[in-house]
Amino acid sequence: MPADLVIRNARIIDGSGAAAFPADVSISGDRITAVGTAGAGAREVDAKGQVLSPGFVDTHSHDDGAFLLHPDMAFKLAQGVTTDISGNCGFSTIPNEPGREYMPGDISGPGTMWRDLEGYFEACLAQKPAINNAMLVGHNRVRAHVVGLEKRPATAAEVAEMCGHIATAMEQGAVGFSTGLIYEPGRYSTTDEVVALAKECRPYTGIYATHMRNEGDKLLEAVDEALHIAREAAIPLHISHHKSAGRRNWGRVTDSLAKIDAANAAGMDVTLDVYPYTAGSGPMWQYVNLDNIDTEWAEGVMIASCPDHRDFEGRMVPDIATEQEWTIDETVREIVTSPRGRQVICIHFIIDEADIETNLRHPKMLIGSDGIPELKGNPHPRLFGTMPRVLARYVRERNVLTLEDAVRRMTHASCLRFGLVDRGLVREGYYADLVLFDPGAVKDLATYEQPKQEPAGISMVIVNGEVACENGRHTGVGSGRMLRFKR
Repeated sequence: MPADLVIRNARIIDGSGAAAFPADVSISGDRITAVGTAGAGAREVDAKGQVLSPGFVDTHSHDDGAFLLHPDMAFKLAQGVTTDISGNCGFSTIPNEPGREYMPGDISGPGTMWRDLEGYFEACLAQKPAINNAMLVGHNRVRAHVVGLEKRPATAAEVAEMCGHIATAMEQGAVGFSTGLIYEPGRYSTTDEVVALAKECRPYTGIYATHMRNEGDKLLEAVDEALHIAREAAIPLHISHHKSAGRRNWGRVTDSLAKIDAANAAGMDVTLDVYPYTAGSGPMWQYVNLDNIDTEWAEGVMIASCPDHRDFEGRMVPDIATEQEWTIDETVREIVTSPRGRQVICIHFIIDEADIETNLRHPKMLIGSDGIPELKGNPHPRLFGTMPRVLARYVRERNVLTLEDAVRRMTHASCLRFGLVDRGLVREGYYADLVLFDPGAVKDLATYEQPKQEPAGISMVIVNGEVACENGRHTGVGSGRMLRFKR
């Protein structure tokens, strides 16, 4: 009986880090059935020597709501992403109380009728998503659910209640627990609170993923806190979007990575991720102290999404200030205190290019977009361009990574870290999440000025055995699944 699909004359980069090799690949149902010599297929595709690799894993996404609002997930699918890790930075759609608004501008997206991870997964599957989704349970959401946005430590009873929500999520298949300790309300928590919550992952061997309490002047202290939490909880640690933010801190990633190396040498299990851009992005109000506005920071800020001032989108704060005849402080204040100011997403240029390359060279570094899917505005180009940018800029142009190692980090290494079973390798018996691309032509086209542009050089994306995108055409097959940790 012929296979459903055979890809012939491919150059296989299998995700293990091994050298590329020529082979045919056959697929039947949702699995790879042969790698090497393949029999006849109901459909056959001539790869013409292009690379066939496992589908890419975005280890740091904020697509919880996007799986419901934009189930075609075109911005991820077009760049070869077949699996998202959602629920990062402490923001997740679980737990949920139907009808309750947890935080204005919550980047995890709107809640609806689900209450827990099972209910959320059911809601996502009903939309026939284009790609797979695995979830972290987020501290900010759990704390908002139990404590609200009060600026105080949690009581013992509240910590116990929060632990119950995390345990439920882990039982239902969450890959771990995430924090965003720079954000409200997580910033009001004590280290001991976070340790207690992280311990709920231990029976399930889940991970602790953190947007640390500080990524600038107090970076090294924040790394120490993250290591302490994981050590006390006796679980693996994953540090999100590793950076040293602000010009005066550039270069300190070397010291931070040295701490990670020492921790791993001492028996800990620590990994990290990075996005390949010199700008971060997030809810602007979370970064602003209206009593003491950081003018130096604000001068490097672009407005991505601003519901009350759509004409500000895609523009730098100094340019807006000049046009409006405002000071920098007045401009920031106007934007953040506008009626929908807490929905404003900004892009801030705070990272050194040399630090990105230092990060990418580190053997424990994975790739995450950290994209925020606010498609009405002018989102950070990483939402559309992260994976091809690594392949184009840091593999082909800068030679920071070999192609095989870049693919390994974006596939099998990420699947191992986040407990995605039978995924991340081009190997018989594995799920057929695959990307066919031209390594000489693959390129991100998304820019800060025009961010919603799909990349070039990716010929085909296959999700669970179904062709989901082919030569830029999204098929709408909706073959994505909800993935549970190590199941």
